[in-house]
Formats: sequence, structure tokens, C-alpha cells
Amino acid sequence: MKTVSMSGSLRENVGKKDAKALRKQGKVPCVLYGGDQQYHFGMDSTEFRYLIFTPEIAFVELNISGTKYKAVLQDIQYHVVTGNIMHADFLLLQENKEIIMGVPVKTKGVSVGVTKGGILIIKMHKVKIKAIPASMPEFIEIDATKLDIGDSVKIKDIEAKNNILLDSPNAVVVTVRVTRAVAAAAATTESAPAKKK
Repeated sequence: MKTVSMSGSLRENVGKKDAKALRKQGKVPCVLYGGDQQYHFGMDSTEFRYLIFTPEIAFVELNISGTKYKAVLQDIQYHVVTGNIMHADFLLLQENKEIIMGVPVKTKGVSVGVTKGGILIIKMHKVKIKAIPASMPEFIEIDATKLDIGDSVKIKDIEAKNNILLDSPNAVVVTVRVTRAVAAAAATTESAPAKKK
């Protein structure tokens, strides 16, 4: 798993007034929890660019007023109108303590169904996984080669390696559907009268 470095400063005061003042300065009120104590700190909003504006996931090395912590972004809140980041929660990583992350789904290979005119659809772009940090995958790769039109891959079809898949076992992750053009062509062929010999 790759690691993104971010830095911030401990907050002298904790409260709505202080948080509002931080946001006016372009900073995001944050909290790091999961250890012996919580750390409230402020971080420039630009620090999040390599963490949230990407489909990939990463661990975070937090530098808070000179002290470094390995963490993972657990929750983030946005302003309903502006979309600005309002608050972020980080969870301290511990070697043998399980964490939960939404892991991206990637496919490989060209499916049989696509060569027949179907379309490959990723219905779940992320799957929820529980694992210790060392066993957390950067992504889940699904081999789509053998998928024909109408076939799908569900959560229960994915092999879990030292981790637990938390989504519903019957949830469809990837499927191959017939396109409208192919369906229309097939319907036309079926409705066409047979040629007389």
C-alpha cells in the first residue's frame, strides 16, 4: 500500500468558533484517534489533493507539529453547497489491529461477452474490506476474460486473501450486459420473415 505524506499543526483550542476560524484560513479541522489519546489539529486543504482527488487509496503519514503518525483517512465531511472539506477524521494504524477501507475494483482482460458486442459494467467501484494494515490490498483485480453476456462476478466469487469482504455476498461487482444496438439487431433478426427457397 502506498503512503501519502500530510502535515498539520495541533490546535490550541477545540470548539466550533476555533474550527470556523481555521476554515476561514483555508485549513481543515481534523482529529486523529485510535491511540491512547485524540489529537485535534488543523491542516491546509491543499494537503488532501493526493488523497481524495484520486480513485486510488493510500495510508497516510501524518506530521502533526513535528511528530509523525501512520494513519488512514476514516471519514471526511464536505460543505453541502460549496463542496469544501469541513472536517476529517484519521484513524491511527496499529500493526495487529484490523481496519476497514473501501478498496477500488479493477478489471483485466477482454471478456468474451464484450467481443460479442456486450458491454462490461463495474457496478461496485469499491468494495469494503476488513484487514490488518499489512494485508490491506491497494485494489481488487477481477479477471473479466471468461465473462459472457449475462455473466457477473459477485462478492462471494472474489477470493479473500488474509482479509474479510464485508459487502453482501450476492452483491454484483462486475457484469456484462447486451448493448441496445446488439439487442435491437437480434430482435430484428428474430422478427424477419424466413426467405423462401
